[in-house]
Amino acid sequence: MRSTFIALFLIYMCLSEVQGQRRNRQPILYSEIGIGAGSAIYRGELAPISQLVQPIAPLPRWNVGINYMRHLTPYFSVRASFTWIRLVGDDYTYNKDNPNLHPVQFHRNLHFRNDLKEIAVSGIYQFFPETARPSQRPSLTPYATLGLALVAHNPQARLPTRTSGDALGAWTDLQPLGTEGQGQAGYAKPYSLIALAIPVGVGLRWKLNQSLNVSAELSFRYTFTDYLDDVSGLYPNRSDLPNEQSAMLSDRRYEPTDARTGQSRTFELASLTNVSTNVRRGLPGNDIYILTHLAVHYLIPTPVKCPN
Repeated sequence: MRSTFIALFLIYMCLSEVQGQRRNRQPILYSEIGIGAGSAIYRGELAPISQLVQPIAPLPRWNVGINYMRHLTPYFSVRASFTWIRLVGDDYTYNKDNPNLHPVQFHRNLHFRNDLKEIAVSGIYQFFPETARPSQRPSLTPYATLGLALVAHNPQARLPTRTSGDALGAWTDLQPLGTEGQGQAGYAKPYSLIALAIPVGVGLRWKLNQSLNVSAELSFRYTFTDYLDDVSGLYPNRSDLPNEQSAMLSDRRYEPTDARTGQSRTFELASLTNVSTNVRRGLPGNDIYILTHLAVHYLIPTPVKCPN
């Protein structure tokens, strides 16, 4: 009888220990690797955020990227990503349908393109909790992101067609030209081609099958530079610029064509009214860009941990 009691007691203690381990067991950590693409929209001097409703303004381009995500808790994950982004802005394209709506911008006639290489680390908050096993994860997960990014960029513009002899001028790096006098005596130093940015976004992730997820994300990047478009301050004195090419790309107000598209501006220039002799190329305020991104994620297999 005593031996039976001892045996039952030991079984009870073992079962209690196993149950306690199950209650205290942490979620199994797992990871995903993803690849995707989407659109990219620039906002700055050449496409002001205050004029967001104007449909031609964004001149959308593209982004492609890869990412690695690690799920840490049921609600929180960390993601590292690399994204290649193209941005474009053009005063002419933005204002050609109604030059007198924003005459100063149309008259300015600046444009740019910029290929950004962005490395970002973001925290992700999932509104529906993950389960202990990836195979039992929710079918649909809305989430929000916040992070920090390092961005390498290099704004370019086309040379005037009259100097290149081609239908369209060659693309030329703008930062070394100091189009606002940067680097010359009495002017600011050249701006950096490396900038910080804060990515903020929301997204939705679908469980496609046991090994794949699909996500759609909309995110906003606030950058700590006003020179994604090479435009920020005043027109410099032409005589202060180091060479003729710097002068040509600094002040393009009287070019008869839009160098980016090759379209004539002559008729629109003649119709302009209320154009002041404005000495500003741009206005203070950092540039931003907006990304949409559709991605496919592969869940990296995780070994199952068996209880002792």
